[in-house]
Amino acid sequence: MTVIGVDFGTTNSVVTLLRPDGSVDTVRHAFGMAEMDVIRSVLCFWNDGARNQVILRNAVGPAAIEAYLDDPLESRLMMSLKSYLAQRSFTETRVFGRPFTLEALIGLFLGQILPAPRAAVLVAGRPVRFAGDNPDDALGEQRLHGSYGVAGWANVQTALEPEAAGYRFARGLDKPATVLIGDFGGGTSDFSVMRFEPASNRPVQALGHAGVGIAGDTFDFRIMDHVVSPRLGKGTTYRPGNTDLPVPPEYYSSFARWHRLSLMRAPKTMRDIEAVMGSAKYPDRLGALLKLIRDELGYELYRSVSGVKAALSKAETAVLNFSHADFAIEETIARADFEHWIAPDIARIAATVDLALAEAGLKQDAVDRVFLTGGTSLVPAVRGLFISRFGEHRVTGGGEFVSVAEGLALIGRDRHP
Repeated sequence: MTVIGVDFGTTNSVVTLLRPDGSVDTVRHAFGMAEMDVIRSVLCFWNDGARNQVILRNAVGPAAIEAYLDDPLESRLMMSLKSYLAQRSFTETRVFGRPFTLEALIGLFLGQILPAPRAAVLVAGRPVRFAGDNPDDALGEQRLHGSYGVAGWANVQTALEPEAAGYRFARGLDKPATVLIGDFGGGTSDFSVMRFEPASNRPVQALGHAGVGIAGDTFDFRIMDHVVSPRLGKGTTYRPGNTDLPVPPEYYSSFARWHRLSLMRAPKTMRDIEAVMGSAKYPDRLGALLKLIRDELGYELYRSVSGVKAALSKAETAVLNFSHADFAIEETIARADFEHWIAPDIARIAATVDLALAEAGLKQDAVDRVFLTGGTSLVPAVRGLFISRFGEHRVTGGGEFVSVAEGLALIGRDRHP
């Protein structure tokens, strides 16, 4: 029996296959000359039709990002679709005049990252609680199953994502244990307190859960905000009359997500920036901002910033290198400065861990082990938070990018020996 594990995430997704020898392989996705284990959970639509004719095309992952960057004003990029699963307020949306349910949108994405439907066990991850205000978890699971149905998979089993994240680790336990699992994604960080009892009729119990909208993307933004935005005019002034006024800060809030920079290409926004530049104290900085917007460099800039963040997980300093036309940055960033910038975010993560423990009705001393996964768990300040609270001997990690999907495949194997 073939077993497939699917970690459909808010920011990234991973698919795994269980091999006959018991090993788990990650399905690799080709894009140009490259192959990748992790694919961005994004979907892009555009119209290939002539005037007054709609021929709708779509792409997922990096191909979707490329299509969007080619023509952001004439395409529709959809991100974070998973976060709407349990929201009754989302019924459908229209894309170039055509209606799409949420299940149809997610199904389109899943259909392009999954193998062709066949006789196999497919185990899909689901959160302990779905995202959003007052989420309807039953609706979220129903829509999740419906999305796989659109992709051609009628019979889908689900398993809790934190259970899957720590599954390989938990199988190595020789006695019952209470485990705090931290799953750090691109947009959110989720914490679950799980009770693993290997010899019990209920081998896994979810005791408490909490999440926060802080993760890798937030840390990228901190670097952008402190290093890049000031070079583009943030914090400077312009003089439309006899009074100095600050350059509008909303220009730089668009850096919170790279795709928002593309939305600034609207003619009115461009004219507004040009008007401010005319009396700016540093017009060259506003000129560089306009150039980045016109030439669609938001994604490339964010890739450079994300690379620096990753480098700071291994070294005390890293150099941010980025250049385009007359705009260039070559700046050494110290880990100590980066940790100062993200300190408020680390504090919110710590408070969220407290919420998960409170819901479980436990003090931190009752946690036997801590398992961290996801790329942001490699950030020293994040790992240091858990070591300081639980002790280094209790904290472990692994499979930072694929552990949930691998665990889902192993759960499928154990359910169908």
